[in-house]
Formats: sequence, structure tokens, C-alpha cells
Amino acid sequence: MTDRPSTTLPSGAVLRPATPDDVEDLLRLVHALAAYEKEPDAVTATAADYHRLLFPSGGDPTAYAEVALVDSRVVGMAMWHVNFSTWTGQSGIWLEDLFVQPEHRGSGLGVALLRRLAAICTARGWTRLEWWVLDWNEPSIGFYRSLGATPMDEWTVFRVDGAALERLGSPAVG
Repeated sequence: MTDRPSTTLPSGAVLRPATPDDVEDLLRLVHALAAYEKEPDAVTATAADYHRLLFPSGGDPTAYAEVALVDSRVVGMAMWHVNFSTWTGQSGIWLEDLFVQPEHRGSGLGVALLRRLAAICTARGWTRLEWWVLDWNEPSIGFYRSLGATPMDEWTVFRVDGAALERLGSPAVG
């Protein structure tokens, strides 16, 4: 049996759902994650985008975030959205990004954020918590495996974006 990492939070740490006041911190952490993933210039999201998606003025949010604070400073986040499995006929959580600042890793914040998402799934009767991890990110892969996560190695991720997305979405001519 695998030893599970501690979920005891460090002194002064709090987990809670993000609020509109956290948007700038979320964006800061996303930029730090992009740098860690060797894509420092890839982030095009703005604070206005996050406000619109996480805290819309009308209708339901299409994205959600949990934050980890230490001494009232946001040092970690889990940003997610609802997904759906045709096989189970149930919703689930797609974890878009999990990030804890390097100086706070190993403190239990990452485990606590994942446990919070798992608790949301189980409380709502949802059947899956899923995410991607870069193949080269061995520290994260080891961390996720220690929690009982299973890699879905038989699947290949596909993406259509930019000009290819515009071509695919344009009306067929002819």
C-alpha cells in the first residue's frame, strides 16, 4: 500500500473557494505555472476573462477556483470546470490547473486542494476527477500516483486552435 501524503495544513493556511478579489492572484499563479511548464509567454488570459468566467454578472460560472492561503496570501490554486462522461452518464471535474508556489510545496496544500475537489465530486454524485500532466513533469506524476491517480496512457490528447479552429468552424463552401 502506498503511503499517502499528509493533509494537515501548515499553520496559518486556509483553503476556500476563490472570490472576485482573488482574480489577480489567480492570474499571477497561472503565469508562474506557465513559466514552470516552459511556456512563459503562452498566457493570454486577462483578469477580465477570469471575472467573466468565474464570477459572471448573469448566469452560472463556466469555471471555478479554489485557493490556498498562507498568512492571508494566495499561494496555491486549483482551477476547474465541470465535464461529462457519456459512459457513466454523470458529470465530473476537469482540473485545468493545480499550482502551489514552490516554497509551499510539500506542505500539504496540493493534497488538500485535490481532496477538496474529490469531496465536491463525491458530494454531488459525480464520478470522475481528471486532469492532464506533462510527460516530463516527473515530480507531479509521482505526487499524483501517490494519491492513487491512474495515468490514462492509452489516450492521446488532440487540440484544434488558432487558424485551424477557424477553418474547422467556418461554414462549408460548395
